[in-house]
Amino acid sequence: MSLAPLSIRDLEQRTKNVYEAVVVMAQRSKQIIHQRLVDKALDEEGTEELSALDPIPEEKDPDEYIEMEKPTTIAIDEFMADKVKWHYVDKIEV
Repeated sequence: MSLAPLSIRDLEQRTKNVYEAVVVMAQRSKQIIHQRLVDKALDEEGTEELSALDPIPEEKDPDEYIEMEKPTTIAIDEFMADKVKWHYVDKIEV
């Protein structure tokens, strides 16, 4: 569950810009966190319908804590394995 050092050259092979790679991995990490929160809320609420304003349930018992792989580590591993696809959005004039 640890992250190995990344080579800048490996990042450059996957994208034109290293900063672009960092942004893509950060966005993927946010998606993973969001999905975990949604899954947790669905597990606790059952099949009831949820709204956007429902509070996020908090952990009740520290003994029931399950350690999961960090979202950042998952996002980096997916990016380095070419499992993450992204595209540019055309600029919209307002």
